[in-house]
Amino acid sequence: MNITKYVLVLLVMPFLFGCNSDDYQYPDKYLPNYNFSIDIDMSLPLYTPLQFTANPVYIDQAGIGINGIIVMNTGGGYVAYEASCPNQNLDSCSKLAVDGIMAICPCDEAEYNLFNGQAEGKEYPLKPYRIQVTSGTSIRVYN
Repeated sequence: MNITKYVLVLLVMPFLFGCNSDDYQYPDKYLPNYNFSIDIDMSLPLYTPLQFTANPVYIDQAGIGINGIIVMNTGGGYVAYEASCPNQNLDSCSKLAVDGIMAICPCDEAEYNLFNGQAEGKEYPLKPYRIQVTSGTSIRVYN
C-alpha cells in the first residue's frame, strides 16, 4: 500500500514542478487579455527617453493593450505594463497616469512603482507584458 502512494507521488511531481516562469498567467479578474505586438525604435524622438534609466514612456496607440502600455528602462533591462488599474473594473477612471517612476490609478489613488509593478496594500501588481530586445535601439513589446 505504501509503495502505491510513493509511485503516485512520483507521477504527480512533474506536473507540480514542471511549470516554466514564462508560463505565468496574470489573473484576469479586472483586465482582459488582448493580443498585441509593437516594435519600438528608440532612435525615434518619441521613444528616445527609453535609452535612459527611469524615463517611462506611455504608448496609447490603438490596439496596443487595453488603455495603452507603459514602457521603462530599469537600468538592468526593460519593463512594460498595461496602463490600466489592475485592482479596478475597467471604467473612465481606470487609466493610469504616469508621474516620474510611479503610475497612479485615479480611481483609488494607488501608486504603482514602475521598477517592479507593485503597489503597497494592493492585491494585484501592474499587468506585465513581455519584452524582447531586437537590436541595440529596438525592442518588441507583446503578450
